[in-house]
Amino acid sequence: MPHKQQSGRAFASDNWAGVHPEVLAAMAAANVGHVPSYGGDPYTRDAVARIGDELGGDAQVFLVFSGTAANVLCLQSMAQSHQAVICAETAHVHTSECGAAEKHIGCKLLTVPSPHGKITVPGIREYLHDIGNEHHAQPRVISITQATEYGTVYTPQEIRAIADFAHANSLLLHMDGARIFNAAVSLNVPLKAITSGAGVDALSFGGTKNGLVAGEAVVFFKLALADDFEFKRMQGMQLSSKMRFIAAQFSALLTNDLWKRSATHANRMAQLLAGELAGIKGVTITQQVQANEVFATMPKEIIPKLQEQWPFHVWNEANSEARLITSFDTAEADVADFAGLVRDAIGARGK
Repeated sequence: MPHKQQSGRAFASDNWAGVHPEVLAAMAAANVGHVPSYGGDPYTRDAVARIGDELGGDAQVFLVFSGTAANVLCLQSMAQSHQAVICAETAHVHTSECGAAEKHIGCKLLTVPSPHGKITVPGIREYLHDIGNEHHAQPRVISITQATEYGTVYTPQEIRAIADFAHANSLLLHMDGARIFNAAVSLNVPLKAITSGAGVDALSFGGTKNGLVAGEAVVFFKLALADDFEFKRMQGMQLSSKMRFIAAQFSALLTNDLWKRSATHANRMAQLLAGELAGIKGVTITQQVQANEVFATMPKEIIPKLQEQWPFHVWNEANSEARLITSFDTAEADVADFAGLVRDAIGARGK
C-alpha cells in the first residue's frame, strides 16, 4: 500500500517543528504598545522571575536567542583561553557548533568516550593528570548535555556525582540543557532537581526545541560567574533589542505546565515510535529511549526513499544508524505512517 506523508512534519529534529500556539498567542499579546527595549520591560522581568522560580538556587538569568551562543557565552564565563572544557565525544558543543567555543574562548575541548551519550567520573578523571603543568591546557569546566545527544538522561544522582567530583577538583559544571524539559519529564522530577539541586554551576536553558521561536537563556547558579555577563552578552551579539518577544515565549512555556505538556507528548511519541520500529524485522533500536530521540539501524538502501517522505538524519553512516526526533506536534498518525513506510520498504527488498 503506497504511503504519502500528509502532515508536513518530519523526524529530522524538534527544531523543524513550528511554534506552539500558546507561545504564538503570548507573543501576539506582547505585541501591544511600546515598552523599554533591551530587556527593560515587564515581560522580561516576568520571564526571568519565572525561570528563577523553576530552577531555584537564586539563579541569575540572561535571555538570549541562540543555543550555540548560550553554550559559548556560558562557557566563556567559566573558562579562559589556556583552560579546557571536558565533554562527551558526542557533545553538541564539540560536534555541531563549528568550533565556536574554541574560536570565541580560545580554549581546548577534551572529549570523553560516550557510547550512550553520558560521561562519568572515571572518564573525566583521565584528564586530571597534568594539573599545574604549563605545557598542557588546564581543565576548568565539565560540560554535560541533558538530555544527551543520544536521547539518554542523567539522573539527579549522576549529575551530583559529577558536580561533587568537579568541585572537589576546583572544576566547574556546565549543563547544555537544549532538551532539559524532555529530561525532566522522563525523570518525573522538577527542573531544579537536575540543575541547582544537583550542583550545576551554569546552565544553557533551551526552549526552542520545546515549541519556542528562538528562546534560550544563560543561567548561573554560581553567582560569581554572572559578573559582567551583561557586557559579554552584548559583545556576543545576543542582546535582543525587542527582548519582550523572547520573554513572552518563556513566560508562556512556564505557564499552566506548557513545558511539561509539550515534552511529555514528545517523549510519548518517541516511545511509540520505538515500539513500532522494534517490531519490524531488519530494524534495531540502538539506544535506550528516555527522552524524545530514537536511534535505530535499518537497511542502508531503504533510507533515501524513506527520507523523501519523512525527513530524518543518519547519525552514523558506517552502520546506517538513523536519528529520529519527535516534537510537541508529532501525531500518532505520523508514527503509524512512518512505521508502515519502513515496513513496506523492507518488505519490498525481497521482491
